[in-house]
Amino acid sequence: MGNPTGRIQVHGFMENTPHHEASQVTAEEGEVMMDGPDGYAVSFTPDAALETSERLLRGGLEAHGQIIEAKRRAGESDAA
Repeated sequence: MGNPTGRIQVHGFMENTPHHEASQVTAEEGEVMMDGPDGYAVSFTPDAALETSERLLRGGLEAHGQIIEAKRRAGESDAA
């Protein structure tokens, strides 16, 4: 069911590089359009866009926490 890796499939290959620029988002005729890096584009219903935004926020917060924790651990290693 779906994409178990959670990675975006673009033109038949899996994109493994994180992008540093945010996607552009617009609302047109009752759909939410997202234009991402490398020509990636997708449209959502309003409900799907809201759920996706919540998932992105949770994922972003979790990833930031992981980075902070890794830096904290690296600092502890340097002090030892």
